[in-house]
Amino acid sequence: MADNRNGCSFGRSGSTSSCGESVIIDTNHVLDSCRDRDCFEDVAVFLSPDGQELIERTTNVRVCKAQILFANITVEPVRFNRGFYEVKIRFYVRLELEACVCLGRPAGFCGIAVVEKSVVLYGGEGSVNVFKSTPGISGFCNEPKLCDSKGSLPTAVVEVVDPVVLNVHVEDTSCCTCTRCCSCDDIPEQILCTTNGRLVFNENGRHLLVSLGFFSVVRIERPAQFIVNALEYNVPGKECNNGTSDASANPCELFRNMDFPITEFQPVNLNTLDNTCNQNRLNQTSGSCGCGCDNK
Repeated sequence: MADNRNGCSFGRSGSTSSCGESVIIDTNHVLDSCRDRDCFEDVAVFLSPDGQELIERTTNVRVCKAQILFANITVEPVRFNRGFYEVKIRFYVRLELEACVCLGRPAGFCGIAVVEKSVVLYGGEGSVNVFKSTPGISGFCNEPKLCDSKGSLPTAVVEVVDPVVLNVHVEDTSCCTCTRCCSCDDIPEQILCTTNGRLVFNENGRHLLVSLGFFSVVRIERPAQFIVNALEYNVPGKECNNGTSDASANPCELFRNMDFPITEFQPVNLNTLDNTCNQNRLNQTSGSCGCGCDNK
C-alpha cells in the first residue's frame, strides 16, 4: 500500500508518480562569488617585430579587435583567515592593430597585452584528496600521479567577456609610464603562436600603450553531493531540423521565409519601458514570472 509524505504518493519501490525518485547527484557547490569592473590603464603591449618597426615610424594607431586568449588562475589560502582564498588571475589579450603609414595606407600588425587582478573569496575548508579514474586508461600498471599537497584547495571559475578598448597611444621611452606584469619570456608558447611565434619589447624605443576595461564574474566551488527529486526522462517533442538540405539548395528561399525582425528597427522609449515593468509587476503579483525589472 502506498503512503503519502509531503504531498507525494510513494509506491513499494520508493518511486513516486508525481514527485519523482530521490537520487544523489555529484556536482559543484558555489561557496562564494563576486562581479567586478576593472580598468587597466597604460598597459604595455608586446609587439611583433613588424609592429615595433611600425610604431617607430608613426603615432597614429588604432585597435581593430581585442580578444582574450587565455586566463591563468591560481588559488592560494589567505594567512590568518581560515576558509578564505586569494584568486589571482592573469589575462592574455590578443590585439589586432592598424598603423597609418605611407600616405594614409593602414598596415596591420598584432600584439599581446597582459594584465593581472586578484580577489579574495570564501572557499570553506577541506581536508580530503579527490582522485578520479580516467576512462580509457584505467588499469593496474598505470603511471602513478603523486598526490598534491594542495589537493584540498577549492576550484576558482572566472567568466569574462572580451575587453573594451578605452584608449591606445604611442609614447617615447623618456616619458613612458607603462605598467608590465611580465616579460616576453613569461608568455606561453601557445600564445606566441598566435603572433607568428615572436614578440619584442624595445626598452630604448617607442612603446605602445593600451587601456582596457573588463567585466568579469569570479566564483569558488567545491565538489558536493545533493539529494534531488528526479522525474522520468523527458523525450523532446521537437523534431530535429536538417537545415543543410534546404539552405544549400536554395538559400534565398530560406531567407524569404524568415520573419522580418520588426522589433530590431523600433527604438525603445521610456514609456514603453515603464509599461513593461508595470506589466511585470502585475505578473509577479498574480504568481507569474516577470523579467526582473527593478522596483522604483
